[in-house]
Amino acid sequence: MPRSQKNVNFIDQTFTVVADILLKAFPTTKREKEAFSFYRDGMSAQAEGEYAEALQNYSEALRLEVDPYDRSYIFYNIGLIHSSNGEHTKALEYYYQALERNSGLPQALNNIAVIYHYRGEEAMEAGDIQSSDILFAKAAEYWREALRIAPLNYLEARNWLLTTGRITND
Repeated sequence: MPRSQKNVNFIDQTFTVVADILLKAFPTTKREKEAFSFYRDGMSAQAEGEYAEALQNYSEALRLEVDPYDRSYIFYNIGLIHSSNGEHTKALEYYYQALERNSGLPQALNNIAVIYHYRGEEAMEAGDIQSSDILFAKAAEYWREALRIAPLNYLEARNWLLTTGRITND
C-alpha cells in the first residue's frame, strides 16, 4: 500500500487530499502522476524520519520525472537526507544537482553555505586557518546568492556576513 494511503497525520492527510484533487484537475500524464506520487510518499517518509524509504521513493520519482524544475526539488530533498545523516559530501552533490536544474533555489544555496561554514569551523578548531578562510569565503558566496534571491530569509546568515565584513548593510 502506498504511504499516501497510510497517512495518519492530519497535515499529511490534508496534503494528500489536496494533491490528489490537483492531479485530477490539471492535465498531466500518467508518468507525471506516478512521479508525483513517489515524491509525495518520499516527503511523507522523510518527515517521519524513514530516510531509507524516502530515498527509495525519491529514486523512483527521479526515474519517472522529466521536468528539470520538479527534479530539482527531488535532488534537494535527497540532499537534506544525506545532510541529516552527516554525509555532507553526498549532500553537496545533490544540492549542486538541484541548482543545476533550478538556480533559483535559495534553500539549496543556504544548505551548501551551512556545510561550508561548518567545515570552516572544523578547520579553524583544527588550527588550519588557511582552509577555514577558504571555506568561510565559499559559505559567504552561497549565502550572498541565497539572500539575493530571498532577501528576507536567512537572518542568521545575514548577521554573520555583516559581522564578518563579508557583506554591507546596503
